[in-house]
Amino acid sequence: MSMTSDTSPIPIGSIVPLSGPSTADGIEFRNGIILAAEEINAQGGILGRPVKPIFIDSNRQSADMILGATRRLLHEFGCHAIICGYNIGPQNSEYEAIADAGVIYIHTNTLVQHHDTVLSNRDRYFGCFMSDPPEYWYGQGFVKFITWLKDTGQWTPRNNRMAIVSGSKPYSIVIANAMASAAREFGWVVSYGPKIVSTPTTEWSSTIEQIRAADPAVIANTHFYVGDLASFQRQFVERPVDALVYLQYGAMHEAFSATAGPAAEGIIVGTVIGLIPDALGNAFAKRYYERFGEDSTPNVGCQTYSELHHYALAAAAAGGTAGPGGFEQNRKVAERLRSIVFRSVAGAICYHPVWQSAIPFPNQTNDPSLGMPHLFFQLQNKSRQRVLIAPDPYRVGRFKLPPWFSAELKQSSAKAEEP
Repeated sequence: MSMTSDTSPIPIGSIVPLSGPSTADGIEFRNGIILAAEEINAQGGILGRPVKPIFIDSNRQSADMILGATRRLLHEFGCHAIICGYNIGPQNSEYEAIADAGVIYIHTNTLVQHHDTVLSNRDRYFGCFMSDPPEYWYGQGFVKFITWLKDTGQWTPRNNRMAIVSGSKPYSIVIANAMASAAREFGWVVSYGPKIVSTPTTEWSSTIEQIRAADPAVIANTHFYVGDLASFQRQFVERPVDALVYLQYGAMHEAFSATAGPAAEGIIVGTVIGLIPDALGNAFAKRYYERFGEDSTPNVGCQTYSELHHYALAAAAAGGTAGPGGFEQNRKVAERLRSIVFRSVAGAICYHPVWQSAIPFPNQTNDPSLGMPHLFFQLQNKSRQRVLIAPDPYRVGRFKLPPWFSAELKQSSAKAEEP
C-alpha cells in the first residue's frame, strides 16, 4: 500500500492504438491520459505521489498484442492500474493477466463480454471496470431516438423502412442485431440487413446500391473506422435517397469531417460515451484544444481523461494505490470506484454494482445524475460542428433535415412543423 510519505511516481499503463486502423482514436486516448495526469500532478498527485503514464501501442488490437502489452505493463513496469480507451480485438483475453496481478483495469471496450466475464467470477475479476455501457444499448437507443424525432415532429419519415449495415467486428454486429430487434418493437421494418460487410473497406458502392433498392427512410451503418465511414458517406451523397444516415461512433472525429468534407453535413452520429457541451465539458474542451491543437478531438479524449480522474479520486479515498500483487489495497480502490459516482465531462460514471460497467441514461436509468448519457449529434453548419440534438436535458440544438433530402420532402417537412 502506498503511504503519504512516499513521493515516488505511480506507474499507470495504457494500451492505445497509435498505429493501425484506429489510430485516430488512439491518439486521443493518449491525449486524455496525458491531460488528466498533468492536472492530477499539478494538484499534488495521488496522496502526494505523481502519476506517470506508460503507453504501449496496440496497433490492430489482436489478442496476442493486447495480452503481450498487458504483461509488459504489469511485469516490466509494475503498473498499479491499466487505463485505456477501447481495444476490441482480444475479447477480454487480457482480463486473465489483470486478475492474476490483482490490479485495477478501466477501459471503454463497450462490449457485453465484459458483463459475461465479470459475472463468471466476480471475486477474480474484482478490478475490471468498463467506464461506458456495452454496445447492445446502441441498438435500442438509436431506435428510440429516431422514434422520438418522428413523434416530436422534428422529422416526418416517408415510410417506416430501415436499412442496417454492419462491419465485420463483433462490436458492430451486436449493435446491428440489437437495432434490428428493437426496430420491430417500435414499429419499424428492416427492409435491408443487417448486412455484414467485410471491414476495413473503403468500397461501399455495391452496398449503397442495394440499400437504394430497399427504399429505406433510415440508413444505419454500425461500422466504426473513421476513414471507412467517410468513404461510405462520400459515396452515398453521389446519388442519395431521402433517408436519415446514422454512422456509428467514428464520425465523432475531426478526422471524419476532414476526410468526408461537405458530404458530412447532416449525418447523425451517436456515442454512449462522449463530451457533454455544458459548462464543465466546454471548459475541458478549451483546455484540450489549447494543449493538443484545434484538430484534436476532445469528444474522444474525454474517455480516458475521465477514467484517470475517477481512478485518482477512488485511490485517494482508499488510502493509496498498489502494484501487481497488492490485492488487499486494490480491492479497497475497486470498492471506492463502485461507491463514488463521478460526474465526469462525459456525464455520470456510476458503476453497476454487479457487472461493473457504467449505467446508461436514459436506457437503463431515468436519472441523469446516475447514468452516462447516450448522446446523439448531428453534423451541422458546413459539417464541422457536431450539435448535440438528444437527449434531454443535455441537448443544445435541434435536428435539421440533411442537405441531400429532395426539395419536395423538405417542403413537406416544413409544412408539418407549422403551427
